[in-house]
Amino acid sequence: MEKIDRLAWVDAAKGVSIILVVMMYSAYNTGEYTGQVGFLHYVIGFATPFRMPEFFLISGLFLSQVIARPWLQFVDRRVVHYLYFYVLWVTIMLGLKIGVYELDLSKMLKELAFAMVQPYGVLWFVYLLAIFGLVTKLFYQLSVPAWVVLPVAIGLEVWSPHSASYVVTQFAAYFVFFYLGFLTGPAILKLVDLCQRYSARAWAALCVWALVNGVLVFSPGYEVQPVGMQMGSAVLPGMHFVLAVAGTLALCIACGLVVQLPFSRWLVWLGKHSLVVYLAFTIPMSLFRAVALKTGLITDTGLLSVSVMIVSIVSSLILYAIVRATGIGNFLFERPRWAWLLHRKGGSVDAVTATPATAVVKD
Repeated sequence: MEKIDRLAWVDAAKGVSIILVVMMYSAYNTGEYTGQVGFLHYVIGFATPFRMPEFFLISGLFLSQVIARPWLQFVDRRVVHYLYFYVLWVTIMLGLKIGVYELDLSKMLKELAFAMVQPYGVLWFVYLLAIFGLVTKLFYQLSVPAWVVLPVAIGLEVWSPHSASYVVTQFAAYFVFFYLGFLTGPAILKLVDLCQRYSARAWAALCVWALVNGVLVFSPGYEVQPVGMQMGSAVLPGMHFVLAVAGTLALCIACGLVVQLPFSRWLVWLGKHSLVVYLAFTIPMSLFRAVALKTGLITDTGLLSVSVMIVSIVSSLILYAIVRATGIGNFLFERPRWAWLLHRKGGSVDAVTATPATAVVKD
């Protein structure tokens, strides 16, 4: 067997993360229109404690390696990079939904302005990544110790306040996991490396974790809904945080083991292009679901949810392949030169080139 890059598991984890994200939206979007639940709803239910925490922890995993960079360079790579794609794709989505479909330019502009302060739709992930990076940099620059930041961040997650501001609500819910990725990144890399060397024991531990997680999620009081999941004991204050951390570590370890298998290359490749899928999947998702329901092509909620998920992911990758092959529309997935702070300010860099959307973790 060929030697595997020991960090290939990070890309695999990103691949799993984007699959879970698309799976959730596909299942809930389908459930909203059918009023029913399918088997995919139960998969999402199992992953509810760790689905989003894993995404943000992986996003902060390598931040400790770049946190000391000069402000301009850091903001360019960790803030402007995300905001460029956020503004671009919000404009595309609102342009299609309101500007083209509803033919209401005034409403589109109002919604676009509102989206600058209240994250729009599924793109809230990208918006929050920029904020998390900026806040963490501020804490680092001001020398605020981790023993001060971490308890407060954990307290916010356990408290889970619901604010009129979606930014505040989601910041409270997920900043702690991004910050944990920043703090414990080197330790997590060592843990996964250790588990790769003792794979049999690691697989056994993962089976125990899966059993415990499943029991707590589907314990009495749980309810799988067409557009949501009410967990059982897993929803208790404090328990949710513990399961989130445990599930995130379990997924990292699982990906570390999976990349040792020959069939895992597709997952690693998908992870390297995860932001491409994330940016583009909602448009084919809505179109295919609408056509399938209107024509009666697929009536079973579970099967339709899976079909919507697959079409959403594949369509996004096909669009990316077309852009790469033709050179038309590169700005959709690559940050052009004019959007570089360093280039515009005359900063010194080795090579000023477009920044691909796939460059979201390691620098």
